[in-house]
Amino acid sequence: MKPKCVVLLSGGLDSSTLLAYLLAEGYDCLPIGFRYGQRHTKELTYAAAIAQHYNVPFKVIDLTALKDILPSAQTNDAIEIPEGHYADSNMKLTVTPNRNMIMLSIATAYAITSKASRVAYAAHKGDYAIYPDCRTAFIRPMREALEYCDYERLHLLTPFICDSKADIVLRGINLRVPYKFTWSCYNGREKACGKCGTCVERLEAFSKNSIEDPLAYEDREYWKTVIAQRKGNE
Repeated sequence: MKPKCVVLLSGGLDSSTLLAYLLAEGYDCLPIGFRYGQRHTKELTYAAAIAQHYNVPFKVIDLTALKDILPSAQTNDAIEIPEGHYADSNMKLTVTPNRNMIMLSIATAYAITSKASRVAYAAHKGDYAIYPDCRTAFIRPMREALEYCDYERLHLLTPFICDSKADIVLRGINLRVPYKFTWSCYNGREKACGKCGTCVERLEAFSKNSIEDPLAYEDREYWKTVIAQRKGNE
């Protein structure tokens, strides 16, 4: 029997690659997404498309009430989405306080009731700069908490924790992940903006692998200026 794994699936590049990776590793995956009051839910539409592509059930949990206590550029339309590199300090505006702990807690409860032995999320080293809940210092105690929160031990999987975004794209290319069914942009317009931190990081990652991102962008060249400026300041 395949081991079951609950997978946090946002519809973005990282979590979609994680789903493909775990399926390839032989897991029976149960992806779960969240409405937490984010300014757009386009990413969840893409998450559903990815789940459908891999023929796995996708569950969405409504946490929109959290919007009132988790202010960030992702949950408050009055806060302008910052532009620039993902690691820039202004990207802290996009941090939704304690989001991953909340989501991992709910995913763990879902794992227990589904008789799954594992929970996975796509934290990677590119997240370290601005996301405290993607760092090893956070993951270590969370992993221990999952081991002792139920009668049977659960395991927290973070297979991308030492990977860069470019590394993840390379994994996905090898796994033939349909990246046209993923959405990373903080804005929910018809096309990805090309200027927010996630767009810049994503376009850079594809470029490092000499592959063109299949998403349509309002500005596909802006990221090059950002990277050049960062290199100039080093």
